[in-house]
Amino acid sequence: MQPASQPPVMCVMHASVGSGHKAAAKAVAQAIEHMRGTFGIPDNVVVDVLDVLDYGRIHFDGNKTAASFTGATRPLYDITWRYTLTGRLLWGGGSSWSRIMFPSFNAYVEAKRPLAIIATHITAANVAVGARMITGIDFPIVCVPTDYETEGWWPHREADLFCVGTESMAETLRARRVEESRIAITGIPIRWGFTEINDARHTRDQYNIPQDKTMVLVMAGASLPQPYVRFRAAIEQTIPYLRGFDDMHFVFLPGKDADYARHLRSVFQGMKLENVSVLDYVDDMPALMHAADLAILKSGGLTVTECLCAHLPMILLGKSYGQEKVNTIMLTSWGAGMHVTTARELITTMKHLHDNPASLEALVINGDALRRPNAAEAIVRHSMELVGHAKRRPIHFAEFYWGDKPAHTR
Repeated sequence: MQPASQPPVMCVMHASVGSGHKAAAKAVAQAIEHMRGTFGIPDNVVVDVLDVLDYGRIHFDGNKTAASFTGATRPLYDITWRYTLTGRLLWGGGSSWSRIMFPSFNAYVEAKRPLAIIATHITAANVAVGARMITGIDFPIVCVPTDYETEGWWPHREADLFCVGTESMAETLRARRVEESRIAITGIPIRWGFTEINDARHTRDQYNIPQDKTMVLVMAGASLPQPYVRFRAAIEQTIPYLRGFDDMHFVFLPGKDADYARHLRSVFQGMKLENVSVLDYVDDMPALMHAADLAILKSGGLTVTECLCAHLPMILLGKSYGQEKVNTIMLTSWGAGMHVTTARELITTMKHLHDNPASLEALVINGDALRRPNAAEAIVRHSMELVGHAKRRPIHFAEFYWGDKPAHTR
């Protein structure tokens, strides 16, 4: 029971391993705020967005750890994520790790007694499961994968609901003995603004981008540059050929990497390229994406989902591993994106799109089947349907089990 003097709490958890999990958590939290007073959400609800790594007994930088899998270790990451952790040996959830590593989060649960916990990262979900076992406080745990496949380390047996992006992901969960009643196909949650009608002409004027050109976003920035080293290397090889695309204007987005932005401006000035722009960190990405005609990017789950919802065709650049490989396969199998691995392939593909604009329209049409811009609201609605239905739950230190043969060959 919630103490009378304490307002109800909804907890949205992520892990600062890359930017996508946090972005998805913020999108869900934003939806809760927007929907308060409806669908059973209390008017006075407090929304806590937590990084699970802040509660660990041992503190480490999740972003730097993730960046360590971008060089020679990338194939190893692909093997563990794509073959082992999506195979048949599965993790059911347990309390041992939470008891040892996350006692401060257990204390948080005892103090706040959340209505529900929505987790956008496997670590957050497992820590929530452990806290529920240890404290004996019952609340639903909702798992929200932020890529287009689910790893084997999600707490399959202990989670109350999986909110996934596609039917393909649901097929994977069914093979892991997750009942139909615990699966909802909601889409991946993205930030606010992608459902709103934007004035593309105004946005282009705002950033001094020609109205009569095909606008191409080159999305080459993040909080850490390491994951983009190979992407940027391919782009550097492509730059000398950009002047040949007369009907295109290329907008480079280096994110918060000021050094890379300065480098790009210096290169463009030295080459006297006129059909390029470099924008510093952009706050209103939905408007910019709606104004664009094509994006060149890595196949991160949140970014490709935003492009889908903005009706923005994609060229996915570079060899992809782990969850990014799954995202690439999903998008290209639906014809919602094109994949290239080298600068030469990128130039050839851009020439095709430059000479055949109808191909861009086809990519948008094919993406309709995957477009779910209201995923965050759907996740919140499903989560609230579980609140208040207490269950008798098993307590164990750890549990491994075998799933059925995977629905999709890895």
